[in-house]
Amino acid sequence: MRDAARLSFRSGAGPFRCLGRVSVRPRPYQTVPMLMALRQETVRLMVSDDVGVGKSIEAALIARELLDRGEVRRVCVLCPPHLCDQWQQELAEKFHIDAEVVRSGTAAQLERRLPPGDHSIFGYYQHLVVSMDYAKSDRHRHSFLLHCPELVIVDEVHTCAKPAGRHVSQQQRHELLVDLTKRLDRHLVLLTATPHSGIEESFLSLLGLLKPEFAELNFESLSEGKREELARHFIQRTRADVKAWLGEITPFPDRDPKEVPYAVSEGYGKLFNDIYAFARELVQSVATLTGFRQRVRYWTALALLRCVMSSPAAAEAALLARAQRLADKGGAAALEDLESEAEDRFFAPYVYDPTEAETNEDVAPTHIVDEGETTMPDTERRRLREFARRATVLKGEADEKVACATREVEKLLKDGFHPIVYCRYIATADYVAEELRKRLNDGGVKGRKGERATPLSPVHPFTRSPVHVSSVTGARSEDERRALVAELGQSTRRVLVATDCLSEGINLQERFTAVVHYDLPWNPNRLEQREGRVDRFGQPAPQVKTVLLYGRDNPVDGVVLDVLIRKAVQIHKTLGISVPIPVNSETVMEAVLKALFMRGKSVTTEQLTLDLETPTVAELHEKWERAAERESRSRFAQRSIHPDDVQRELVETDAVLGDVKAVEQFVRAGCERLGAPLTPGPSPTVGRAARGEGVWKVDLAALPVPVRERMDIAAVSPPGRRRAANAGEEILAITFDTPVPEGVTYIGRNHPFTAALADYLLDCAFDTTNAEPPASRSGVIRTDAVQRRTTLLLLRIRFLLETKRPSPTVGRGDGGERTLLAEELVVFGVRGSSGEMELLEESDALRLLTEATPTENVAPPEAARLLQSVEDLLPALAPRLEAVAHERATRLLDAHRRVRRLTDERLRGFTVRPHLPVDVLGMYVYVPVPQGVRKDK
Repeated sequence: MRDAARLSFRSGAGPFRCLGRVSVRPRPYQTVPMLMALRQETVRLMVSDDVGVGKSIEAALIARELLDRGEVRRVCVLCPPHLCDQWQQELAEKFHIDAEVVRSGTAAQLERRLPPGDHSIFGYYQHLVVSMDYAKSDRHRHSFLLHCPELVIVDEVHTCAKPAGRHVSQQQRHELLVDLTKRLDRHLVLLTATPHSGIEESFLSLLGLLKPEFAELNFESLSEGKREELARHFIQRTRADVKAWLGEITPFPDRDPKEVPYAVSEGYGKLFNDIYAFARELVQSVATLTGFRQRVRYWTALALLRCVMSSPAAAEAALLARAQRLADKGGAAALEDLESEAEDRFFAPYVYDPTEAETNEDVAPTHIVDEGETTMPDTERRRLREFARRATVLKGEADEKVACATREVEKLLKDGFHPIVYCRYIATADYVAEELRKRLNDGGVKGRKGERATPLSPVHPFTRSPVHVSSVTGARSEDERRALVAELGQSTRRVLVATDCLSEGINLQERFTAVVHYDLPWNPNRLEQREGRVDRFGQPAPQVKTVLLYGRDNPVDGVVLDVLIRKAVQIHKTLGISVPIPVNSETVMEAVLKALFMRGKSVTTEQLTLDLETPTVAELHEKWERAAERESRSRFAQRSIHPDDVQRELVETDAVLGDVKAVEQFVRAGCERLGAPLTPGPSPTVGRAARGEGVWKVDLAALPVPVRERMDIAAVSPPGRRRAANAGEEILAITFDTPVPEGVTYIGRNHPFTAALADYLLDCAFDTTNAEPPASRSGVIRTDAVQRRTTLLLLRIRFLLETKRPSPTVGRGDGGERTLLAEELVVFGVRGSSGEMELLEESDALRLLTEATPTENVAPPEAARLLQSVEDLLPALAPRLEAVAHERATRLLDAHRRVRRLTDERLRGFTVRPHLPVDVLGMYVYVPVPQGVRKDK
């Protein structure tokens, strides 16, 4: 009865109000940013925890807490467009915040739903998830700033840093955030795993959003006072900082990396060399051109080279488009008028791998190739067509790179892993997906020339089941991508082939356990972003694998690996953190490629590295080492929030709302009383991803009809997770802890299953026509746990939390008064009868309620008499019950003050008072065993 009542509370009277409304159980370390936020009158906070630690959960907790405290009424998430749907889903499913997505594809529909009058979608809808691209546009910027909610969460905020170069689009994003901060009462939470791009000026521009003076900080000579001030607004933790915190172990997976070289076929090697020679000629034949046209020729060479390095399909796409446009004599796109931004907007994102861009451009750079010299002679036009023809012929059997990838993917599948294969371009992803689909489902993987095929493993339990392969790229809409990933996740043997549209911010850890880098990224940050999609909090597998493919004879791959990738991996392994390259990675790649183009007709990795070694690589690595050393010294792991502070608030909140153990005990006991006891059950997942500990099975069909009617079965058991064992059974595998194994449903305090059980048991207890309810409001127990008659009362105490502000907050419209409701369940105990009552300590009363067992039966007439005597005693106990209510109100006020630490002016306007009389939900009488009566052995 007690657990059913407190697990039904949504507005619990604990220090953290939000935990009664969220559907996840946050790890203790994830509450630290929330406590930091609550200690600021206006929240200005940057959360820069490592990739996969759970920044979105930490930010959403802050939002839910401020909403439940009445500090804010509206919330907005600003994020890249490809993350909008995920944020909307996370907020709704885990935090009960229903937000509307605002981007170019949804705005028209939202506007049609507006009522008549002068309304803005930014002001009319309560909670928003807004595409940064949409909000920063000249057309929508003013309206967004005018109607923006009080709390703004900015995801991937590193894309909004003030750029060191031209980057016009990034400059607009930064200016939008600067304007948002001009409202001094606006709460702002910034999220990024990579706050420092390596460029000090850009990093300081983000800190300046928290406090303008932070933009002038000098980290080489930061005083202790400035460090403490910054630490109140900035938190940055590694996995090592949080893996074992407050005695709770967070099971992050172990990462097993692997580098795999491949040797291209003779035909492909010749094609690469010929295209390289053609590109080199383009770069070296610019003497007659000037300015922008020289740069266009250079970008054309890069685009051709990057495509042919990716796949014959990408090379074919670029070359055919180029030849066709030359034949059509369509002319250039007149980008010369946009010279100041053309390279940043139209060229670089399609060749390099910028992580500060809001969207990842994964189409083949055909427009760059087309923008090259359009007056090429017929001889060059014929060469392009011949390159395209040769690329087409090399697809499939002659492509050793895709054969190598197939072998690695098959090994991963054999070991029970579910891989994601990352490609640079859409054409490559579609091509690789088709090849994997054919090769993995065609009896085996073909070996190199002269080698036998690798057969599918005869011991693998799914040898006969097909491998399902899907390609998810930027060519598909957000809804299509999400649907494809979800559908693929239902397959036992699955491979996701994707471009970098799925490398940032997207959670894939529930369905995938390995990453294969088909195309070597030219930015080490991109490598970490890809791998962070599976190597993160919530990954049920104990181990994830990563495979990096590179061309053994490809000089560019060799230099990228030596100069950028391996250095980044080595620093990460040493420090446990990712340190961004301290200069623009595009600058390094430009030096690599210039050295490549200035070489002769052929070039090796060693020659190319030698060209760079003095002084480019040496200087770069020296800067990188210094940046890593500085980063390790200046991490803001938040020492100002003591673990004891968090522990105290969590203990008090759990006492009111119930912790994970209470949820498990309640569900197990409730199901048993209702005739559907839980039975131990291993995870239905086969392979390394299975964590079978703490997994239970419940037969939903055995539960009472009212419970089933109150449950949203679709929410309780998503498609593919419900398993029918026998006719008439509906078996659901459940767990009460995270991470959740595949095929298992997590049951928390706010899950529909828990809520349905609690509501049903409470209804039964209050139903006076039910002679034998599964939960009872009253009872008499004869036990040897007491020496005198002892009475326990279950009290539901409600509180009114009232805020009286001296004046309305500008622009918020919240007036001067606000009243919120909170509730708590208290076990009140007295020893003795009306004439000689002795109050029990609350801990003693609770121990008696949960641990006492009956020694012998009590006759019904005696039980009725004892319960009636307690009911007759209630009026006399009323003053004592009211005193308990007032004492709990004082305790709640102290907790609120302790957590918020607001100014005296704000605290004077905040009061907590009990809503009297208290509700007596249950009364239980414990009577001792009569002297001389022996307890049965």
